[in-house]
This record gives sequence, structure tokens and C-alpha cells, in this order.
Amino acid sequence: MKKYLSPLKNLGNIINTRLGFVLVLLFFYWIKSLWAYSVDFNLELEDTAQTIVAIFNPLPLGLLVLGLPLYFKNSKVFYSLEILLYLVLNILIIGNSVYFREFTDFITVNTLLASSKAAAGLGDSAANLFEVTDLFYLVDVVFFALLIAFKKIKSDKRFFNKRASFAVTALSVLFFSANLFAAETIRPQLLTRGFSNYYVVRGIGLPAFMTYSANQTYQAQKERSAATAGDLKEVQDYAKKNYAAPDSKYFGIAKGRNVIVIHLESFQQFLIDYKLKADDKEYEVTPFLNSLYHSKSSISFSNFFNQVKNGKTSDAETMMETSLYGLNNGSYMVNYGGDNTAYATPSILAQKGGYSSAVFHGNTGSFWNRNNTYKQWGYNYFFDSTYFEKQDNSNSFQYGLNDKYLFKDSIKYLEQMQQPFYTKFITVSNHYPYTSLNGDKNELGFPLADTGDDTVNGYFSTANYLDSAIKSFFDYLKASGLYDKSIILLYGDHYGISNDRNTSLAPLLGKDSETWSDYDNAMMQKVPYIINIPGYTDGFISDTYGGEIDSLPTLLHLLGIDTKDYVQMGQDLLSPKNDNFVPLRTSGYYLTPTYTSYGGKTYYTQNGQEITEPNEQTKAELEKYRDAAADQLSYSDKVQTGDLLRFADIPGLKPADASDYSYTKSMTQLKKINEKKGDKSTSLFHQRGNETSEDLYEAKSYAEIHGTDSSSGSSSSDSK
Repeated sequence: MKKYLSPLKNLGNIINTRLGFVLVLLFFYWIKSLWAYSVDFNLELEDTAQTIVAIFNPLPLGLLVLGLPLYFKNSKVFYSLEILLYLVLNILIIGNSVYFREFTDFITVNTLLASSKAAAGLGDSAANLFEVTDLFYLVDVVFFALLIAFKKIKSDKRFFNKRASFAVTALSVLFFSANLFAAETIRPQLLTRGFSNYYVVRGIGLPAFMTYSANQTYQAQKERSAATAGDLKEVQDYAKKNYAAPDSKYFGIAKGRNVIVIHLESFQQFLIDYKLKADDKEYEVTPFLNSLYHSKSSISFSNFFNQVKNGKTSDAETMMETSLYGLNNGSYMVNYGGDNTAYATPSILAQKGGYSSAVFHGNTGSFWNRNNTYKQWGYNYFFDSTYFEKQDNSNSFQYGLNDKYLFKDSIKYLEQMQQPFYTKFITVSNHYPYTSLNGDKNELGFPLADTGDDTVNGYFSTANYLDSAIKSFFDYLKASGLYDKSIILLYGDHYGISNDRNTSLAPLLGKDSETWSDYDNAMMQKVPYIINIPGYTDGFISDTYGGEIDSLPTLLHLLGIDTKDYVQMGQDLLSPKNDNFVPLRTSGYYLTPTYTSYGGKTYYTQNGQEITEPNEQTKAELEKYRDAAADQLSYSDKVQTGDLLRFADIPGLKPADASDYSYTKSMTQLKKINEKKGDKSTSLFHQRGNETSEDLYEAKSYAEIHGTDSSSGSSSSDSK
């Protein structure tokens, strides 16, 4: 018996020392953190490295926090403070567990400060969200507190000297540095770009996430508190001066139609009409998008540029939805999107045209802070990965559900929406590293390029898959009758092949890698922008120079909504008053039909010749454009970082109230609206006599389309 009791006796000896007590509490905190990670949270751990980091990350700051009482000499202070800090750590876990159930996200400092808004957003009371199993996190806290109170844990009167206390602190800092290094190695720019709260928690843990959140909130509040209504007046004056009145020929030609936006992930303009040479044959990469681009029912643009920076996709969404730029550093959606007042597309269309709105995206809702930003933008519904089929290697990859599955699974929600609707489909399959199809052998078969760079090699295959997915969705729209009632806008969000890989791509484009210049890099920032208007017969390809910042005024004018009173940085691309001017987010970078400034050099846009010795007139023109680009970015930054639109009074518009939206039970909400409206319902589902249209969607695999043997398919990984 003594043999079996010996370990307990040893544990008793350990726990009766100050350091031992700290380590025992740290152990229990570690176990409970791992329990929360696996049971209460969905951290979407994708590989062994991420799992190891997640297992380790509760320890560094756990030791730092629980080690602080070691600096206090008085034993009562030590034990009281130790239990208090342990309780705080456990409350942090419990609070996030409860919050996660409703919002599928983690509590931020800003959420705590805006407690009234958070409470309104919860809908149900915290008591209803609390589960009995949550007591698991508190049982041992009470247990240890009672053991101390009844002196079952002996009070260690010995003072833990400051040098030893500092050693514990230093060790925790060392551990955290190693933790942060590993997390940043797995996910570069984890903290500077934000990405997702999930990524931060699984990388550095809950306490560190709260510290990170506190810094974000402090920086945002500091800039916000310094802003005044006078700052907005200055921006409004600029916006009015920059406004380009619509052309009456196009104004309102799509009024009242459904709006369907398709986000073409990492899709560059050079893919349009491109044919990849392989095996002595030519393979058209995007045949369907090519047909749309050249269709007489489409207005397409050949000089449309992405204007993103670190925020990449989130920058593109911000510009497309608000006609305001992303940030010079980091992501607007991550840093400000969940709190700033905005006048975005879904909110404008709801108030001006009675539109309902939704986003469909097969990735985690918190990625780029979408689940919070979309509420500020006024989206009624957000269908993220939790609404679609379970993801595995055959239908998805690290950035979410592959595109054919996304469109298929979205139909049951889309058909329930009241028309007119504004919807956005965010595709992901054509995302770096362009290996998204590797888990489905039936989608392999489109040839790989042969450049020596696996990223470039696989880019064409995933682009071809995206093209096929969009064709299947268009076929569904036509079969269901939605096509003729809609306007479909397709855009590439940013480059797919980065500048440092362009020299590998150059030979495929008929260019010389040795003479590739920053001018060529600038031209590679072009992305498709296609506005397909079924029934329209005067379509054309415009050579107007524009970018993502110009999309919103262009779209609104087509829908018959004038933007003259709105705070927007972009201009209607179809307006005769358009300036043909494209500032890029990087300072000093811009494009016009005459000049291209990129990489610290200036070129003539039409021939790519570098301007090395400009005359006085050219110097003056270049300075004018440089100043104009700087001004536009500066005005946008003032709005974004100062939350200036909270001071705005726009006739006929009010900002969205985030507390009006919840994305956890969207299908239930849709069905209730349909039932309430009865015969007045305008949903496709009701119009079909309450019969689903899901069977109208058919997406054939590459093997089925081309009659190929799936076992002979290749993928990006095959070329490694």
C-alpha cells in the first residue's frame, strides 16, 4: 500500500512548496487549455507542426502569469494572489468557450469594452449559453482554494528569492519567444497581418491573444479619439471633387436585378485567352471566362488593376464593398472592420433597393475577421464553412472548400433568399500554393507548366478548375431562371504569381527573364473585371484604367443609385469624367494610360520604356500624379483609422447596426421569413412551389468532361 501511496506523498511534498504549487496549477491549466482547444474551440489544426505548437502554447504565458506571486514575500499574499490569477486564467477559458458557441470566435478586448453591443449580439442570455460541462474549468480552482483554506496544503513560509523569481520569469519569456518563433515560422506575419483569431490562438494561446487584442484596440482607439467631424469635412470635399457623374447610357440599366459577385481568387488578367502549351498541344486555361469576357452581354475591362497590399484578399473586399482602401500595414478588416462605421454595398442596396444580402465562403468565418466586419457592412447572412459539408482531403484544402462544392452547397441557402438579393461567392481553389486539387484524382489532368517553379506550374490547373466551377454555376443560374433576373460581377482579387516568381513565368508569356523589369511587374497587377448583364447586347471591352477602388461606384450607377453624396475614393469606370488614374497601395506606385510608376522607376505605359531623363513638362505631370495618389491614399487612411464615417450624415442612408445580425442560424432565419411572407415571398424556393432547385446544379469533374483516365492525372505536387 505504501508503494502506491508514495507518488501521492511526493506530490504532497511538491505542492507544499511555492514553486511546486505554481507548477501544479500550471499543469492543471495546461490540461484544461488543451481540453478547450479540442472540445470547445475549433482551431482547425492542419498538420503536426501546428498541433505541437498548440500543445505547447499554454505553458509560456501560463508560467509567466502564475509565476508572478513568487515575487511576494508574505505567504498569505502569495497564495491569495496565486489562486486569483489561476481563477482569471480559467475565467478566460470559460468566457471564450461560452462566447465561441454563439459567435464561433474569441473574445477580444474591444468586445469587452463594447459590452452593451456584445450583449445585444448574443441574443440569448449568457446563462442559456453556459453548459454544465463548463464547471470542469472551475472545480479544481475551488478545490485548491479549499485545500489552502483548511490548511490541507501547507503554507510555505520560505521566501522565494528575487533572483530565482526572475529566473522563472526569464524562462517563461524564453519559452514564449520560442513559441512565437515557431508560430511565425508556420504562419509568417501572423501578428502583423492578422489573418484570423483562430490562427493567433492556436499559435500563441489565449492569454497572448488577449495581449495582442489589447494592443490592437489601443492603437485603434488612439487614432479614433483624435479624429473630429472637421476631418470628415475635408474628406467629403475631396470625394465630391473626385466624383465622376454617371453616363446616362449606362445609368440604371441593371436596376432592380439580383447582384451576384464572384470573387476569383488570385486570378490575374493574363489568364484570359491564355493557352498553355504542353505535349505539343495548346490547352485553353479558362474557356468559359474567356467567353464571358468577350460576350456582347458583358462589359469587361482590360486595364483593371488590383490595389491590395498586406491585407491581400481582405484589402480587395474592403475596396470592392466600400470604395475605400485597405491599410498601408496590416488588414483593415482585422484591425478596424468589426468596429468602424461603414457605408458598404449590402447596406446601401438594402436601403436603396430593398435587397437582402449574403456571403458564401467555404473557410472559417473568422478568417480576416469576416464574421465581424460583414455585420458592420450590413450583410444579412454569412455562410461560412460551418454551413457546408464536412471538409476532407477530397473536397477541400487548407483555405477551405473547393469551388464546385462551394457552389453546390450554397444553392439550398441561395434559393431561400428574398429577391432582389446581393450575394458574394468567395472562391478559394485557385489559391497559393495551387495544390488544392491533389486530394481528388478526378479533378487532375489539366497539364502542368514546365518552368522549374512548382507554384507557377500548378497555377494553370487550379485556374482551369475555377473556370469549370463557374461554368457549372452559370448553368445552374440559367436552368433555375435566376440568370435573367441578375447581374453577375466577376473580379480577380490580387496577383497569383508574386513578383519574385515572375521571371519563371516570363517565358510562358513570350517574355525574356533576363530583361524582365518592374514595368512588367506592374502590368502583372492586372486582374479581370467582368460585368455580365443577361439580355444586354451592347457589351464591349473597355480600355479605361481603373482598379478595385472603382468597382462600387460603377456597380451602383448601373443599378441606378447615384453616389454623389457618398464618401468614396473610386470613380465610375463608365463615366466620361473618369480620370483613368490608378493609385496602388504602395506609396509612389500608380498607373495611367501614359505613365507607370512602380518599383521606384517610371515608365511610359504604352511601350514600357523607362523614363530616365524627363523634361520639365513630364516632371510636372509625374509630380501631379504622385501627389494625387498620395492625397487619395491619405484621405482614405483618415477615414479608416479615424472611423470618420461615424460623423457622416448621408441623405437617405444610415450605417448598419452590427447587433441586428447573427450568423449562427441563418437557414432558420431564411425559412421563417419565407413562411411569414407567404404568397408575397420572392424567394426562388417559393417561386418553384416550395421545391428545391439543388438538382439543377451539375458539376462534372475534369475526368468526366474530358473523358480522361483519372489515374493519369497530375498535380502540382507530382512535379516536385
